[in-house]
Amino acid sequence: MRYVSVTNATTGALLASHAAVADSFFARFLGLQFRRSLPSGAGLILLPSSSIHMFFMFMRIDAIFVSAESTVVRVARRLRPWTIGPIVPDALYCIELPAGAARETKPGHIVELAQTAVI
Repeated sequence: MRYVSVTNATTGALLASHAAVADSFFARFLGLQFRRSLPSGAGLILLPSSSIHMFFMFMRIDAIFVSAESTVVRVARRLRPWTIGPIVPDALYCIELPAGAARETKPGHIVELAQTAVI
């Protein structure tokens, strides 16, 4: 699996220093299911994805939905386990982060992904 760093280019905030990129059907399907925690600095990018669910998840997360132009189109904060997340037709991908990591991120902000070393 490849990893990227995720930066809010509008604010300069580092959202994740090592986010895994789930770009296959199986990796997106598995996602963060069955995980009990997501460490600070970690994340998961579901590519492509314009909707998420929280089934079989045991933690709250923040989800940032991003367009093909790298613009944030929606931020869902502190999503609860066992719920259905938003459907965001304009999103190309979704960034899943620990709860609270996206507190300063808003629709209209620009997100940058940068390749990182393999972990």
